Amino acid sequence: MTRPILIAGPTASGKSELAVELARATGGLVVNADALQVYAGWRILTARPDVAMERAVPHHLFGHVGMEEKWSAGHWLRAVTALLADPAHAGRVPVFVGGTGLYFLALTEGLAEIPPIPGAIRARGNAMRRAGGAAAFLSILSERDPQTLAGLDRANPMRLQRAWEVLEATGKPLSAWQAETPPPLVTDMLGILLDPEREALRERIAARFDAMLAAGALDEVRANLRLDPDLPSMQALGAPQLRAHLLGETTLEAAREAAITATHQYARRQRSWFRSRMKRWRRFDPADPETLAAVRALIGPKAT
Repeated sequence: MTRPILIAGPTASGKSELAVELARATGGLVVNADALQVYAGWRILTARPDVAMERAVPHHLFGHVGMEEKWSAGHWLRAVTALLADPAHAGRVPVFVGGTGLYFLALTEGLAEIPPIPGAIRARGNAMRRAGGAAAFLSILSERDPQTLAGLDRANPMRLQRAWEVLEATGKPLSAWQAETPPPLVTDMLGILLDPEREALRERIAARFDAMLAAGALDEVRANLRLDPDLPSMQALGAPQLRAHLLGETTLEAAREAAITATHQYARRQRSWFRSRMKRWRRFDPADPETLAAVRALIGPKAT
């Protein structure tokens, strides 16, 4: 397999544009590594590549999952395995791009085959998260699974809920399952981390959300209003806030401000996680006009 390129970074850091440039330069293809961009019902709100990008180079694993379907890192890794094994893509450089750190870890470090979580346990977890957020799981994991908790973002209720669900469903800590992880799919790769300056990222997030509203994000949320808000697909950044507006619970301006704030907080957690877990990746500031040239130089003579 041709040496893959992996592009990670916080939301709104310009990853999709760079992925298209590098796929075009190498004759490669773009592979989604974002957990929300897989869903068919979100194009605008998750900033999926637009039609022009998709026409410029082949894109895979974008918008192919139904909004009510279950989709996990395991599903994604199996789909990637099949994609890379397809003879139709032989010799093409896969350019993985996204902001879901777990997907990149699954790709480069392997992923434990954890049994599916029963619906009743998932429902209990959802109820606990709605009632208490991250705090609902912290005390339980502190007592019953401190090893897993030590490696988790304590401010991320979805990750904490996942650890609780695995423990509750299997009686075995998530960290123990992870210790049995099979070999990774990708070992030799070029890792690129887009790491924008904090204030510049804040401005990009606000500008992008306003562009989403102008492009019809509110209508996109309205089309999915009937769906259970606890579905993984409904955790897209901005979806809960715009949903609250459509239900008459808040003004559009208040929803906008809340969505921008939530996105900025999420981006801050992403930056911290990426810096901690991807120390060997090449870091670039997307605002630097020399970034594209520097990245292309890393690829070598194919980038012409």
